[in-house]
Amino acid sequence: MGNVAPSRSDLQRVPARQGAAARVERGQIVTIVNTSGKQVVDTWAFNPEDFDEHLSMEHCRVALGKLVPAVGDALVTNRRRPILSLVEDTTAGAHDTLMAACDARRYELLGAAGYHDNCVDNLRNALQAIGLWSRTTPSPLNLFMNVPWRADGTLTFERPTSEAGQYVSLRAEMALIIVLSACPQDMNPVNDMKSADVHFRISDQ
Repeated sequence: MGNVAPSRSDLQRVPARQGAAARVERGQIVTIVNTSGKQVVDTWAFNPEDFDEHLSMEHCRVALGKLVPAVGDALVTNRRRPILSLVEDTTAGAHDTLMAACDARRYELLGAAGYHDNCVDNLRNALQAIGLWSRTTPSPLNLFMNVPWRADGTLTFERPTSEAGQYVSLRAEMALIIVLSACPQDMNPVNDMKSADVHFRISDQ
């Protein structure tokens, strides 16, 4: 595929502040394009035959022995089976496996007045749109999210380092349901203080 983003005509849109879910067959490639360059995409994957099995960040960190996956790494489920592999990344590689998905309570604590769009609700709504649901909210793979860590253990939320049109491609290692959320965080710098559309494509290779 090279370092050229897929043509816009090949892509499906995830609107700013919303989510989308899709079925993916084993061996297919999911390409997630950071259209604006500064948008975090919370990413989940579920076994469609058993939603209790899902992409698990804590199990990935054990399997990989590191905090951030890189090209060539297999991402595993909570049953320690490969579910996705990172096959291409045109960004500088800043992604996050530590942070929970934002929810209504997160924004209440940040001072939001009234309801605030959030990734937990985006996950639920996206699954509901294709007739599915999950009784749990696993911690997501936060693509394009820049959360540096320091030797003293502190973490900070920083602007994404990704640029417009850069993308990540993931290969399905089993049939799965993928869910993507264009994170609505606009109260700290992780989305450059705003939310924007992202795009994705599912292809056979």
